[in-house]
Amino acid sequence: MLIRRLAQLYVGLALYGLGIALQVASRLGNDPWDTLHQGLARQTGLSIGTWIIIAGALVMLLWIPLRQRPGLGTVSNVVLIGVFADLFLWLLPDPHGLPLRSAYLVAAILVGGFATGCYIGAGLGPGPRDGLMTGLAARGHSVRVVRTGIEVSVLVLGWALGGTVGAGTLLYAVAIGPLTQLFLPRLTVGRSPAAATQPPGSSRSSRRSLGRRTDDRGAATSSSEARSARTPQNAATTPAAPITPEATR
Repeated sequence: MLIRRLAQLYVGLALYGLGIALQVASRLGNDPWDTLHQGLARQTGLSIGTWIIIAGALVMLLWIPLRQRPGLGTVSNVVLIGVFADLFLWLLPDPHGLPLRSAYLVAAILVGGFATGCYIGAGLGPGPRDGLMTGLAARGHSVRVVRTGIEVSVLVLGWALGGTVGAGTLLYAVAIGPLTQLFLPRLTVGRSPAAATQPPGSSRSSRRSLGRRTDDRGAATSSSEARSARTPQNAATTPAAPITPEATR
């Protein structure tokens, strides 16, 4: 089991680097973080992969006050995705013409969704940027608000530094969530498909915000049980209404 998880983690990280390279090479718009990495690369002369590593390490430092715990997958994410991104940017031929550039973009997003399912499904720790988002959300903020705020800020800064923003940026934002939702249950090691559709790390301290929601539901259940205890026994024969599981994202 551990061998499979390690293999899946590192295949996922390699594919994630390929997805980044494909999207950058398409020149049709990067995702927010890679817009920042590309902007920094253009301003400093360092490679995009180098800035992926530097930015990941700096983001991990922000985990300290948030009391987030990195795993092997977290450290590997910081070190290897940038290496693979630079490798594939060097290996990939430069696409000429809009059809080939569009093919690069579509492939980038598909590969990125599959790669995300691989490395998250391995269960060896979230990426540094995911950990920052969930750590902030655990302080009582909405996950969506935190994620949107971080990614919009990163995107604007990257664009100001010269990173590429375009149709690919929007397409990535729309497609990556559903693709990850599609692949993650099929690639999660050692968890049920239903549990796999929850955000990565929801069973650990990095998902304490989800734990609070669970506690709220638990409190509601306890209250319901207390009311049931005060109800006459003949009322207990009434069929219970079906419970619809709450969708999580």
